[in-house]
Amino acid sequence: MNITAESKHPVKQDGTRFPILTVGRAARRVMALMGVGFILAVPCAKAQTVITMADTNFILAAAQGGMTEVKLGELAATDGVRDDVKEFGQMMVKDHTTINDDLKTLAAEKGIALPHRLDAEHQGMVDRMAALTGSRFDNAFLIVMIQVHEKDAKAFKAESAATQDADIKHFLDAATPIVQSHLQQATALKK
Repeated sequence: MNITAESKHPVKQDGTRFPILTVGRAARRVMALMGVGFILAVPCAKAQTVITMADTNFILAAAQGGMTEVKLGELAATDGVRDDVKEFGQMMVKDHTTINDDLKTLAAEKGIALPHRLDAEHQGMVDRMAALTGSRFDNAFLIVMIQVHEKDAKAFKAESAATQDADIKHFLDAATPIVQSHLQQATALKK
């Protein structure tokens, strides 16, 4: 590189002579390439943020819960007897599919592989509900919806307080009001 500190025409300021820094073409190219490299590296740095085990566990649990609520909503939409239960089931499918899609995006950004199917515990819950019919299904569905949304609201609140990750906080800011709304609606339908 050709960088020199002396010039034929030094700059004078307040009576003090300051040399002008001259940079050769090769040095300008190197600095330009370094700048481009830095700009290209910034998006990669975001994708490689370190995530805590607690945040990872929350995301995995939220994925299981979200998939379960979609499956239960599908059951309610087809097997429910009451129209309001069927409508609530349809809303569960719509809202939790959206939340699940947002969670998938978040997990991909954090390098977390989400499960593609329910674990044994959650599948068992779906299977038990699928075995019910008539008003027994409707009543059990609403009880389960209240229970899972109480659990979800508590977990979302705890994660929001504990996490330092801005992306997870953003996800929670969007999802928590929906979960709380579902809890209120399920409670009202149960009465």
